[in-house]
Amino acid sequence: MRRFTLANTPLAGLSLLTRHPIGDQRGRLDRLFCRAELADLLKGRGIEQINHTLTVKAGTVRGMHFQYPPHAEMKLVTCVKGEVFDVAVDLRWRSPSFLCWHAERLSATNRRTLVIPEGFAHGFQTLADDCEVFYLHTAAYHSDAEGALNALDPRLGIAWPLPVGDRSDRDQTHPFLDEFFMGVDVL
Repeated sequence: MRRFTLANTPLAGLSLLTRHPIGDQRGRLDRLFCRAELADLLKGRGIEQINHTLTVKAGTVRGMHFQYPPHAEMKLVTCVKGEVFDVAVDLRWRSPSFLCWHAERLSATNRRTLVIPEGFAHGFQTLADDCEVFYLHTAAYHSDAEGALNALDPRLGIAWPLPVGDRSDRDQTHPFLDEFFMGVDVL
């Protein structure tokens, strides 16, 4: 029995993974990752880092973060408690969807994972209090390769579903796009 179903989104390379748990009267087992079943998706990449966040208040926005090559990373993002509006922005400068965004609602109950390829910025807004999110990364964090965009940039036009609440001091200072932004060359 396959534990995952993979679906495309409108942005090439950005995918939605749905998990299929098994269960009985005791409860269920939800497989979050399986190298063998996800081999075609990973294309030889390994998981190098796993992060977990707890965000206390609904309406909080985290992001929009990415890493420049050679440390660009694929992320598999899963909400295990609560619900988030998870957003990916295409920063691949040669992509037909350059600077377009796509969002999915990820929650503990819908068992979805957003698969964000290299060359995308990522962020989310919590739709409930006390949300917990797991991230599997194919590259380790490198501060010298860190990039970010301002989640409230009108040029991106992300339609956050709730009024934007808390943002970290760092996220508030991320730059807005200008005519010199060249994106990320990962294609």
